[in-house]
Amino acid sequence: MSPATTREEQGGQSCTILVVDDDEAMRSLLVDALQEQGCRVIESESGTDALNVLKSVVPNVIVTDLKMPDGGFPYLRRLQEGAPQSPIVVMTAYGDSQSKAKALECGVQGYFEKPLRISDLKVWICHMCCLHPCGNLPFL
Repeated sequence: MSPATTREEQGGQSCTILVVDDDEAMRSLLVDALQEQGCRVIESESGTDALNVLKSVVPNVIVTDLKMPDGGFPYLRRLQEGAPQSPIVVMTAYGDSQSKAKALECGVQGYFEKPLRISDLKVWICHMCCLHPCGNLPFL
């Protein structure tokens, strides 16, 4: 896991994004793309790890896989409860209209099916940073 911004350190810093995916290649791709934009990125490889991160970090945005160890819809509910102020976007290779509807019921604000275009995800994150300002708009 990369260095995290604590709740006390976060004020006025760059956007902090929590990236959760059990696929190391996908996670690395996302981390690299977001760090290039000036974001602080925290990596997690499972739902349990992500929920533990939320005990000490308030991410501006959470980008998460759905189907992974300790993932699924109950995980999304716990994630939203653990960081109610943080917009959540789901990425999944198993997307369908029912899964999307259920994810939105769990408090998710964005939903992307894999393979996803990183540029589309960056636009979504920029939009969320504008709606939930963190002191830095890395994509503008």
